[in-house]
Amino acid sequence: MRHKNKTLATFLALVAGALGAHRFYLRGAGDLWGWLHLASVPLSAALWAALPGQPLLFVGAPLVLSALIGELEALVIGLTPDARWDDTHNPASGRQSNSRWLQVLLLILALSVGAMGLLSAIARTFDLLLTGGAYG
Repeated sequence: MRHKNKTLATFLALVAGALGAHRFYLRGAGDLWGWLHLASVPLSAALWAALPGQPLLFVGAPLVLSALIGELEALVIGLTPDARWDDTHNPASGRQSNSRWLQVLLLILALSVGAMGLLSAIARTFDLLLTGGAYG
């Protein structure tokens, strides 16, 4: 069994969480949640094609939600203690994980990007719902 790197999994969730890259890395091609992340792309494209006059945030909602969930999963993966990580993902690899400062920097970035994305989505949604998009 191959050793699953926690830092790489955190990075994949951070940069490609909306596509489920971290799920496929950790659990393989049979992971249902990974496929649901990936399905958000064609679903958003289909909504955009079917509802051309709607705001991009609304037709892209599946992809935006998937991206926000990916940022949250990056935090969960990164904050998992190394011993628990190895028990869950590396029981027979023969190696032990040893997270370093890069992991901390990825967690700071994930928290920053996730918080900014969530606040932006909330603000834009209220702008569209309450003012019809008067502020942009």
